[in-house]
Amino acid sequence: MISGLRSRVLPPSQRRSLDDLTQDLDLSSGDTGAKRSAFWTMLTLSAVIATGGVLTDSTATVIGAMIIAPLSTPIMGIALGSVQQRRTGAARTVLLACLLVIVLGTLLSAALPGDYDLLSNTQIASRTSPGIMDLVAALATGFAGSVALARRDVAAVLPGVAIAISLVPPLVVAGVCLGHQSGWLALGALVLFVSNLFALVFGGMVIFAALGYGGAAGHRRTGRLARRTYVAMTTLFAVVFVPLAANTALTLLVDTWTARAKQAATQWLSDEPDATVTGVDAVSRTLYVHVRVPGDLPPIDGLLDRLDGQVPDGVPVVVDTTRGRRLDAGRVGT
Repeated sequence: MISGLRSRVLPPSQRRSLDDLTQDLDLSSGDTGAKRSAFWTMLTLSAVIATGGVLTDSTATVIGAMIIAPLSTPIMGIALGSVQQRRTGAARTVLLACLLVIVLGTLLSAALPGDYDLLSNTQIASRTSPGIMDLVAALATGFAGSVALARRDVAAVLPGVAIAISLVPPLVVAGVCLGHQSGWLALGALVLFVSNLFALVFGGMVIFAALGYGGAAGHRRTGRLARRTYVAMTTLFAVVFVPLAANTALTLLVDTWTARAKQAATQWLSDEPDATVTGVDAVSRTLYVHVRVPGDLPPIDGLLDRLDGQVPDGVPVVVDTTRGRRLDAGRVGT
């Protein structure tokens, strides 16, 4: 059954040899000088492009950087080397590459003004609060990328795989946030990168082992991962899973609270003609209620009364009006 499924996923006529995979993924084999020169050149250029895209909040530019970024090559090389039970130096290459991209992001972040609101930039905000679905997507990308590498006829999907997984942009965001002394935001971006890294390696190890590349090198434990490597990767995968799951749960809670706050604010303005709630945001542990009111606001205590029991006690509430007026309503439950 397993061999039948393997032949469906990877028909013998489309199977790439282990030598071909090693040539593509191992920077320490073959013409190492040319390989490393191309890798570091393209990595530097992709980091500069990604930083430009992040700083200008340009999705198209960031996608362009993701397409040419070569960082997935040594990462998948880690997966192949782990399955084959041999050291390739790929882990060291990935570590040095990460440091290079972060440093470039930190240096180029000087182009932003000192009072720049990082979370107003969608490229930054979307990469500093990773969730469990980011891990699921990265794992699926690892499966897709390793299958594409193993087949001769699916190489055309690799640019799509490069776009699907976010490797260089989170590192750039981490550097930009560090340059603006926003340690927590930088940590969020690093967690996203690390989760993508482990998911890619884990997915690649599973696929390469299942497709028989572990046994191609003549090792005794044909067709399965070495126990120590498998345990180590599973442990690291679980370590990444915990903060992502916690952040996902927190995000769901915040979404629930903001939805309740919007409903309470709408009821608070129900007696005011043409008054509407345009949105509710939770930023830096503060609830911002954005309203459009042609006349005067109703008593602010009424809003706090309606929020009592709907959101946690002690949360500061700020009301923003379309006429540029900002009112500090106080804290819920106090």
